[in-house]
Amino acid sequence: MTAIVDCNSFYCSCERLFEPSLREKPVVVLSNNDGCIVSRTDEAKKLGVGMAAPYYQNKEIIEKNGVAVFSSNYNLYGDLSMRVMDTLRELVGKDRVEVYSVDEAFLDLGLIPAGELQQVAVQIKETVEQWTGIAVSVGVAPTKVLSKVANRLSKKNKLQTSGVLVLDTEDNIREALLKTDVSDIWGVGYRYAVKLKEMFSIYNAWQLSKMSTHWARTHLGGVVGMRLIKELNGEPCVEMKDPLNNKKMIATTRMFGIPVYDLTGLQEAIATYTTRAAEKLRRQYGAAGFITVFVVTNETGSGPYQYNPRTTGARVRLPRPTSYTSELIRYAVPLVEKIYKPGPKYLKAGVMLGGIVPDTSIQGNLFFSPEKNAERKLMDMVDNINFSQRDDVLKFAASGTKRNWKMRQEMRSPRYTTRWDELYEIH
Repeated sequence: MTAIVDCNSFYCSCERLFEPSLREKPVVVLSNNDGCIVSRTDEAKKLGVGMAAPYYQNKEIIEKNGVAVFSSNYNLYGDLSMRVMDTLRELVGKDRVEVYSVDEAFLDLGLIPAGELQQVAVQIKETVEQWTGIAVSVGVAPTKVLSKVANRLSKKNKLQTSGVLVLDTEDNIREALLKTDVSDIWGVGYRYAVKLKEMFSIYNAWQLSKMSTHWARTHLGGVVGMRLIKELNGEPCVEMKDPLNNKKMIATTRMFGIPVYDLTGLQEAIATYTTRAAEKLRRQYGAAGFITVFVVTNETGSGPYQYNPRTTGARVRLPRPTSYTSELIRYAVPLVEKIYKPGPKYLKAGVMLGGIVPDTSIQGNLFFSPEKNAERKLMDMVDNINFSQRDDVLKFAASGTKRNWKMRQEMRSPRYTTRWDELYEIH
């Protein structure tokens, strides 16, 4: 059996943890630059606050009903996410946890007797909430797709399920599938949902589960669709992934707090994002073989942000794989000159590292100095200092000092768990 543990309105739950007065009150969290709503509590949903909708479109409802609004606080959310995942590893074993996203994780419960699944699921939920303060829902079923169905229904019917739903018989699986709209199935996107309803009169998950794998190969994305049908019928096809599986590509991308027009600002941003990507790269003990830089701009150079951005990018293959930040910056920054054009305002930029190999497989170079071949030790020291002191105490000059283009976070709460000067105070 497979379980999925999903944090309820995760970003909002993190804010509520340090603001107890907000419990059972409407809360929303905004995206980068305070643009769109990316998390909302049940109370905010009932008021009609839209998910992923621009903040300004919901501002009247928010102000009228006293909805608490926060800018994204990624330091806080990342730390609390780690605590939730560490708790799950403690409960079921680190090799039986697959972190799916910042607020979701699959658990392998194959060793739990069938008669104890409900009790174990409740224990997992209560322990996570007691140890971390973050409310979660738990769905348990024979496959990953069915566990997602169970989890969704456990959230939808909290009064009946108390946030835990186990699908362990044919009857309750059938009942759950009948209650699940085809658009709510994990792996069925909007376009496929419309196609299934309009062309094949398939409206719920039960109807879809009765289709053949041959039909799925033709009409539901080939092998992916076949796996989906099998999963809906209780046959595991989406295996648990190695929790230590390293990423094949690493990216860092951000919207700017204010539009950028000049080349220098873009170069500083790319150098900063390259630094972040290099830190992620070193965490998995990897080295990148090539680097891609891209920018997003509107097409007119004037007026408000537009939603039809033109994306421009450039890529270079490195002489040898590396995780050395200054080496990556040396190749990334010149790429900006290739794609920069005066005039339009730049809204966003990003860096992607690819061709990743283990850094232990990099062969030393006879023509490099010993210090050059030992670059990893230097970067480890820089990472340790920045991690312990925070706020980029050590940074490369190419990333700038003022950084006027940084993300706008006008309503960010304190970083309670990761900054000494912002620790939560109890009087």
